[in-house]
Amino acid sequence: MVHQMMNRKMSKAPNISSNNRVMGSWTVWLRLAGRRVAWPLIVGTLAACATRPIPQTPTPVPATPPVQPAPVPPPVAAPVSLDEGWPDPVVTPEHAAWQWADSQPLPPPLQRGKSVWLPVRWSELPGWGRDALHEAWNAWLRSCERPAPVVGSLCAEVRQHSIASTEEQHAWVMRRLQPYRVQAPGGQAQGLLTGYYEPVLAARRTRDEVHQIPLHSLPATLRPGQPWFTREQMVNHPVARAQLQGREIAWLADPLDALLLQIQGSGRIVFTEPDGRQQIVRLAFAGHNGHPYRSVARWLLDRGLIRDGTWEAIRAWAAENPDRIDEMLWSNPRTVFFREEPLNELDAQFGPRGAQGVALTPGRSIAVDRDSIPYGTPVWVHSPGPHAHVRRLVMAQDTGGAIVGAVRADFFTGWGDAAYTLAAGIKQPLQMWALWPRP
Repeated sequence: MVHQMMNRKMSKAPNISSNNRVMGSWTVWLRLAGRRVAWPLIVGTLAACATRPIPQTPTPVPATPPVQPAPVPPPVAAPVSLDEGWPDPVVTPEHAAWQWADSQPLPPPLQRGKSVWLPVRWSELPGWGRDALHEAWNAWLRSCERPAPVVGSLCAEVRQHSIASTEEQHAWVMRRLQPYRVQAPGGQAQGLLTGYYEPVLAARRTRDEVHQIPLHSLPATLRPGQPWFTREQMVNHPVARAQLQGREIAWLADPLDALLLQIQGSGRIVFTEPDGRQQIVRLAFAGHNGHPYRSVARWLLDRGLIRDGTWEAIRAWAAENPDRIDEMLWSNPRTVFFREEPLNELDAQFGPRGAQGVALTPGRSIAVDRDSIPYGTPVWVHSPGPHAHVRRLVMAQDTGGAIVGAVRADFFTGWGDAAYTLAAGIKQPLQMWALWPRP
């Protein structure tokens, strides 16, 4: 999801409908609510979680009746509620399940490829006992669509508790799972949290005077793991151009919008047809050309062309230097290819499919380094800010080229303007606790 998501991550797509049950209220505090937040340098470096959705049979989208041509309406933002306060505890250390869990002997540490998991008591988890776990259950049920080893063995019980009270869900988690503090082999327990989202962009299916920037499906000659043509060669090399002919699936008006979509890995596209009809689809990550990702923000910074690596600074420089936009874009040889996925009402309430192969849930899905935390693992995350205070249960369901290390996560915020604002501001300290089945 993200994050230039080469191996997995991101898409920025808008959602067509709201679902308060899916999103519920977020226990995240934004001190910058209502004011514009700059997209940090992470836009080109950390925001690279390219999602690799699992192929599925497309679901037909009902035809939209013809309407008069009109400007593309603003995208429907994900139903996000930013609480100003922290809810009262659902369970406390005096609860029977908590006392039982504390009475159990701690198991030995677990060794992962890039991390060490140290068993701890539930009281170590900041904010445990206050989370609206029923919101996390939506993401957990999604993970159970593709059960992972070990944690997947709990899926039958997870389904049974999907309609349980929040207190009952807390009690079940404490009885069935052991919290482990995730840290690097050297003992470092603090890492980095970033955010990613799904863009919503206007496009056309055919090229016109305004929409000149193509997005392509996978070329027939591209082989996984083998370098294909670079971004520059796709424009200038006659063989590359010939192999891309007929594979245009959307045309955008702004080359930086195309770059943003490729960095995020997927997005929601609002197509306006020649007769004025509008349709929202998802362009999902299908692959990339096998070249290394290079940050255009870093390219500009290294040359002293901008003073900070925000998305706004990049756009401002491009507006003042239209004759050098290609030079900037070509500094990043990697490009991403997409496939179109129709959005029905249910699909529109979730994000794109992450690396686990399940749809991401706004506010409850994260991208991780799979060599540190396996897909499908419930994870308690704590990040004190400065942009957002996050204390909640999430599911490890995605990964990304920049999501590397023991204590590293990318927080999926959803789609639309609110999701962008939240994702753009998150670049802050992180602690993580993996919740693993008791021995």
